[in-house]
Amino acid sequence: MTENTDKKFSEKLEDVWKVVEKSRHPQRPYALDYVMKLFETFEEFKGDRLFAEDPAIVAGVGDFVLPNGDKQSVFIVANQKGRKTKEKIERNFGMARPEGYRKAMRVFDLAERFGKPLVTLIDTPGAFPGIGAEERGQSVAIGESIKRMFELKIPSVGVVIGEGGSGGALALGVTDHVLMLENSIYSVISPESCAAILWGNSGEMKRAALALKLSARETFDLGLCDGIIEEGPEGAHNAFDTICSNLRLSLAKSLSQLSSLDETTRMTSRYEKFRRIDARHLSVPTKAKS
Repeated sequence: MTENTDKKFSEKLEDVWKVVEKSRHPQRPYALDYVMKLFETFEEFKGDRLFAEDPAIVAGVGDFVLPNGDKQSVFIVANQKGRKTKEKIERNFGMARPEGYRKAMRVFDLAERFGKPLVTLIDTPGAFPGIGAEERGQSVAIGESIKRMFELKIPSVGVVIGEGGSGGALALGVTDHVLMLENSIYSVISPESCAAILWGNSGEMKRAALALKLSARETFDLGLCDGIIEEGPEGAHNAFDTICSNLRLSLAKSLSQLSSLDETTRMTSRYEKFRRIDARHLSVPTKAKS
């Protein structure tokens, strides 16, 4: 590489890493911050009716306050991180266990039963990989949650508000519309883990972040999300009221569009979207002539 090329590459590394840092900023608004700002009369549900309560997943029902002041009843499922040390441990750093995803599915079913839209707020580095979680069926719970979301007949909107990590995020992300905050990230693996696997050195995390194309803009360009919600240059933690206003408008627009579609059209569109994500970048091999 020439000196100029090296400089441009370094600048790209720094630019993408700034986005990663903003998505993880300790003062960045978490799911409950948005829930308390955008929804009224939020009633939280707890427990999976099988094993335990998982505080890493917050779920319930509330009235979404539309931009014109009207209210719309919706069900909410969200990843929740902790702010201080004690809460971080209680929330398990936003990494859900199987019981968290089974609680989520309880709420999916309730939303379906009452015919109300579903909103998910995604912010997790990934599902918890501990031994206990694996013993209680972590992969099965994630797979069942993904399957259940494909089957929903109600309108659904998912918003990546911080980190969208691996299957732990996808378990709440199979929605009709997937939106991302401007400085959020969405990826199959964390940059640190990716770097450790590919180059045997987690210190190559910036290089991994660039290769993963995990920023909201890159994710949108790849067809993995349907819209980007602006935060402003300083990030959501420095412009909470602004981002709440932008998020309210985006949610209202998506819910209005989806509610105007009939059930069959909405479900077919959801299936086709996920079935053909990024099809323009895939090449189908032709059969060899006999």
